Amino acid sequence: MLALTDITVRYGERPVLHGVDVTVARGELLAVLGANGSGKSTLLRAAAGLVPVEEGRVTVDGRPRDRLDLAVVFQRIHLVRRRTVLDNACAGALGRLPLRSSLLGFPREVREEAMACLDRVGLADRAHDRAGSLSGGQQQRVAVARALCQRPRVVLADEPVSALDPAASEQVLALLAELAHLEGLAVLAVLHQPALAARHADRVVGLRDGRVVLDGAPDQPVDSLYQVLEAVS
Repeated sequence: MLALTDITVRYGERPVLHGVDVTVARGELLAVLGANGSGKSTLLRAAAGLVPVEEGRVTVDGRPRDRLDLAVVFQRIHLVRRRTVLDNACAGALGRLPLRSSLLGFPREVREEAMACLDRVGLADRAHDRAGSLSGGQQQRVAVARALCQRPRVVLADEPVSALDPAASEQVLALLAELAHLEGLAVLAVLHQPALAARHADRVVGLRDGRVVLDGAPDQPVDSLYQVLEAVS
């Protein structure tokens, strides 16, 4: 579903990704692992079109990426805390709504779809609460519902559990895996927790110095990946 082919990214004169190839299948949760500075988040941003790609291409289902094909769940959750949970979920539809319609309020069909997305992440009962009243884990689940309301084929999650406690982290990763498996989405998640990847991912990719050095089963040993990175740094 998602293919990053021969991706090279530079920040100024500094190369960050060197000819990276990564694919994510429909119905798969891929976890991207690596130490700080390995290029994980840059890879996700290149997939989303948030950083310029010097060489290579990004395709979704064999075609050039379209902005509506992909939804991004960020490390910082970016909800409008004073608005309701439902309003925040509805915001996922903004990219496909006429501007005038968006300014006048979300149409009924969008609100119904957003409610279905909230139900999918287990938060329909909090739809009319202020987003700021939710716990961190619940807010991240609202962010996932907002992403679903975009109707994406690919979900990109950039360290989605880095600010959450262990129980909430498990819930969010289990939700992402479930969405991949049951909804047929391709999900790429950048993680700092190899144990979470081993429990929830279908496959892991390891980056070191902007290159893929590991690609395979989620339960394979990855400690050496971090040890080598620390030694190089």
